[in-house]
Amino acid sequence: MEPKATVLITTVDSDGLAAKIAETLISDRLAACVQEIPAKSHYRWEGKIHFDEEIMLFIKTSTKRVNKAIAAIEKLHSYDVPEIITLPVLTGSTAYLNWIEKETDELVENMTTL
Repeated sequence: MEPKATVLITTVDSDGLAAKIAETLISDRLAACVQEIPAKSHYRWEGKIHFDEEIMLFIKTSTKRVNKAIAAIEKLHSYDVPEIITLPVLTGSTAYLNWIEKETDELVENMTTL
C-alpha cells in the first residue's frame, strides 16, 4: 500500500528563497506545511569540499502531489543541482495525515481557481 503522505526535504541558501518556496507550495496546495530549520552542510562539489550554512525545508504533502511539488521546487530553486529527496510517511497521527490530505486536495485547488 502506497503511503498517503510524504515528507519532501530540500535545502536553500537564503531565508527569502525558503519563504518563497514555502509560500508557493502552500498557496498552490502542493504542501500542507513547510518547516524551516537552520542547517550546516558539508559536501563535495566540483572536486572541492564545501561547508555552508543553509535552511532545510521539511515539506509535508500528500503522495499524489509529490511530483508537482518537486517540479515547483526545481523551478524556484537557485542551485544547479538542488537536494530534493522524499521520505514516505508510513504511519502517524490519523488526524494529522487526514489534514495533510485535505490541505493538498486537488479538487479544493480547482474550486478556488474558478
